[in-house]
Amino acid sequence: MSVPYQNYIDGRFVPHRGAMMEVRNPATHELLAEVPDAGAEAVDEAVAAARRAQPAWERLPAIQRAGYLRQIAAKLRESAETLARTISREQGKILPLARVEVAFTADYIDYMAEWARRLEGEVLTSDRPGEHMFLLRKPIGVVAGILPWNFPFFLIARKVAPALITGNTIVVKPSEETPLNAFEFTRLLAQTDLPPGVFNLVCGRGASTGQALSAHEDVNLVTFTGSVATGVRIMQAAAPNLTRVNLELGGKAPAIVLDDADVDLAANALVASRVINTGQVCNCAERVYVQRGIADALTEALVSRMSATRFGDPLADETLDMGPLVNQAGLDKVVAMVDAARAAGAQVLTGGARAQVSAGFHYQPTVIAGCTPQMDVMRKEIFGPVLPLQVVDDLDEAIAMANDSDYGLTSSIFTRDINAAMKACRELQFGETYINREHFEAMQGFHAGRKKSGIGGADGKHGLYEFMETHVVYLQTQ
Repeated sequence: MSVPYQNYIDGRFVPHRGAMMEVRNPATHELLAEVPDAGAEAVDEAVAAARRAQPAWERLPAIQRAGYLRQIAAKLRESAETLARTISREQGKILPLARVEVAFTADYIDYMAEWARRLEGEVLTSDRPGEHMFLLRKPIGVVAGILPWNFPFFLIARKVAPALITGNTIVVKPSEETPLNAFEFTRLLAQTDLPPGVFNLVCGRGASTGQALSAHEDVNLVTFTGSVATGVRIMQAAAPNLTRVNLELGGKAPAIVLDDADVDLAANALVASRVINTGQVCNCAERVYVQRGIADALTEALVSRMSATRFGDPLADETLDMGPLVNQAGLDKVVAMVDAARAAGAQVLTGGARAQVSAGFHYQPTVIAGCTPQMDVMRKEIFGPVLPLQVVDDLDEAIAMANDSDYGLTSSIFTRDINAAMKACRELQFGETYINREHFEAMQGFHAGRKKSGIGGADGKHGLYEFMETHVVYLQTQ
């Protein structure tokens, strides 16, 4: 409570005199801080600052923009432990994972800085004598980056680094659940010589601050990570201005385990994918389709590992496997989905209830067998440490059930048969497929969903170009 958290606009921290929001530790309910609940006026100021700064920022050679990114990455590494503890305290992430998040964030910023000398256009072949055709790539302009709470620190970099290296300026709105890490990021960024207005941060609620950003006529791209419902509202707000949107939304990732799979490898990968961040990851395995011949062995292995998962307050014990869910609403949702599956005939083999912990939003690691395609646990995003299983007879049945979903973000298959693996890659309707490993993407890949899992994507070359638009030049010579 001793730290005054303020919006950052045009290169300075701006005192906030309006309403404030509480930020609490989800593991203990401790009040951590109060932060600004800013509205349209602060958004207008931040967007105006970004708009003023953008032309000069674009004119800088990309290699100079990269230098500023590297300054930021270095500052993050200098304060890595403080940042990790901030993330753990406000989000509930175990400390080792929070440390990984900070390190990965710094590496990601450096990775994007490396693209400074790799941004490319194209020379096209003309049909006319003496004509030269050039496809140029240019920044879109002012970007609004609206962040989630599950990997809040890394998602700053995923929005900011590609926006800045390509010549855009940005206004960031952190999640109201986890804004403190974004303020700490901004405090470190302010110690660099990044020009004023290139990066701005405005804190507030999605329904007010997020809405104002999405609907702003001077914002050229809204990039958002979060729920489908919020993504729809952002599209609706952006529509009158025809503002571009880049949306990474929910997932219901299927994992297919065939009879010839390595049981231990599959069980370890599935549990790692399900327990990470207490199951609050949009790309982790959300449902398992296991072939009948291996179903008993895999189920036993999963129950053994999930029941051994240790959880609690991540700052009280650094050796835990997972922490709490982020809030009461998230806990209530998991409780309701598991109870509904049980009432519909599924068997809870381990877990299946709120954890008896003195404080916090804790839920027991859970395995549910006997699931059917109609159950919500097989159709809707759980976002908690729950792994539902359904037995299938063959790969074709597994693929059909996997594809029968509103979502299309990630998927996986466990098999020793390369033909089965490649068939799954051809037929699964998902942006990513992991073979014989846990669900977790690489920064040089392209993290993009289909269906209701999103529009556009992030990471790598293709994610970088999401922040640029094309300009074709026709040059006629004699």
